[in-house]
Amino acid sequence: MLRIFIFAELKLKNMADLSQEEWAEQLKNDDNAFILDVRTPEEVEEGYIPGATNIDIYLGQEFMEELGKLDKSKNYYVYCRSGARSGQACALMNSIGIENAYNLEGGFMNWEGEKAE
Repeated sequence: MLRIFIFAELKLKNMADLSQEEWAEQLKNDDNAFILDVRTPEEVEEGYIPGATNIDIYLGQEFMEELGKLDKSKNYYVYCRSGARSGQACALMNSIGIENAYNLEGGFMNWEGEKAE
């Protein structure tokens, strides 16, 4: 029963899986955007989306503490390597009161936009 309640609670917030095109277009037109990279430091060394802030989801409790420091009024564009961890991160963000979190489907490995190294 608790699992159903949590799922219903998360769905009330604005968490969306966006295609590469939708994510890029929405980000471009959003002047309240914050790009969050939840990959490991080793993955970030392979390249990243310009302007992204990295908080490694594998940090566990430290990851949650860092999320707690974020401005809840921002719109978060979240990505990882494939889209799985960033989807989890969006759900965690919603659970602590960050209402607008957008997951990049396919993640960085399918990203065709601008990259920095």
